[in-house]
Amino acid sequence: MCGRFTLASDPKTLTETFPDFEAPTELSPRYNIAPTQDVAVIANNGENKIEYFHWGLIPFWAKDAKIGNRMINARGETLGEKPAFRTAYKRRRCLILTDGFYEWRKMPGSRLKVPMYIRMESGKPFAFAGLWEVWHSPEGDDPVLSCTIITCAPNELMQQIHHRMPVILQPEAYDLWLTTTEQPPDALNDLLKPYPTEEMTAYSVSRLVNSPKNDSPDCVVPAQ
Repeated sequence: MCGRFTLASDPKTLTETFPDFEAPTELSPRYNIAPTQDVAVIANNGENKIEYFHWGLIPFWAKDAKIGNRMINARGETLGEKPAFRTAYKRRRCLILTDGFYEWRKMPGSRLKVPMYIRMESGKPFAFAGLWEVWHSPEGDDPVLSCTIITCAPNELMQQIHHRMPVILQPEAYDLWLTTTEQPPDALNDLLKPYPTEEMTAYSVSRLVNSPKNDSPDCVVPAQ
């Protein structure tokens, strides 16, 4: 799964990485983004800009928004089957912007888990494959835009840390992923694969990241 990530890149860097999409002029660096918080996305809604959606997908048919707390991730292998995700997979896809994510590695013979920070070897931002939805509450409140991160089997690097990893899209896949026309699952399934190991790196970090209350550069400093 993917339960925490970062987006500390400045607007200039995001514009250089995602040149076809309008970036906010101001962007607060985030070092410990947690579920239920707002995350930066590019959705296939025709806006062509970076927006902020609630992390934890709320299906359009849900009666209670709290269901989104259990929908922070979606398994890529079953997107076409699950009622919560199958319609969004065809019609409502997004990029979720990041420059690194955390996972906790189990220590053999111990209950302790070591927090690991995983990012691109280049240090540049990248994009998770995501799905999004619009939810209207029964009370008639403002619509809620929400999203989920798709996961897949791990690459060789992630196998040493966890049994799943987020789907990271190659830039050349963005156009297909963000097309506004409905896509059958067969047209998209090949994109939901582990990212090349040689382009990624990982290192252990402080247990500060264990608490979402901690959101500072100290979270990504290599552990001593």
